Amino acid sequence: MAEVAPKQANKRGTARLAAVQALYQMDVAGSDINDVIGSFQTFWMGREVEGETYLPADHQFFRDIIQGVMREQQRIDVAVDRILADEWPLRRIEAVLRAVLRAGAYELFERPDVPAKVIIAEYVDVADAFVDREEVGMANAVLDKIAKRVRAAEMGEAPKG
Repeated sequence: MAEVAPKQANKRGTARLAAVQALYQMDVAGSDINDVIGSFQTFWMGREVEGETYLPADHQFFRDIIQGVMREQQRIDVAVDRILADEWPLRRIEAVLRAVLRAGAYELFERPDVPAKVIIAEYVDVADAFVDREEVGMANAVLDKIAKRVRAAEMGEAPKG
C-alpha cells in the first residue's frame, strides 16, 4: 500500500506546535535561535524520539514563525500586553502560554496569507495540549482581540481609528 503524504495544513499544524515548543525552550533555557531551529529540524520534526513519532512539518513555515517572533517580539509583546489585564502582563504568564500567544500574534500580524480564524483555531489547539481550560480560553480571547484589531475586515469588525 502506498504511503499517503501528510497534507500541507497538517505540516503547518505540526510546524506551529514545534514553533511553540522551540519558543518555550528559547524563553526558559535561553537557547540560541539557530541551535534550536537546527535541533528541531534535525532531531524532532518527522523523527521518532523516545518511542514517539513526530509528524513531518513544514520546515520553512517553522523557521518563519521562530525568526518572525524574534524579529517582531517587542511589537508582539506590546500588543498582547494591551489586551491582558494590568495585573497579568505577558512576562508573568506561564512560558508555554507566552510562546503560544507570541507565535499566534506573529502570524496574525505578518501572515495575511493564512486566515485569522485558522491561526486562532490552530494555536488554541496547541494551547490545549499544554495548559488548562481557563488558559486555553484566555489564548482564544487574546488572539481573537488581536485579530479584530489587525484584521478587522476579515473578522467582520468595523475598522477602529
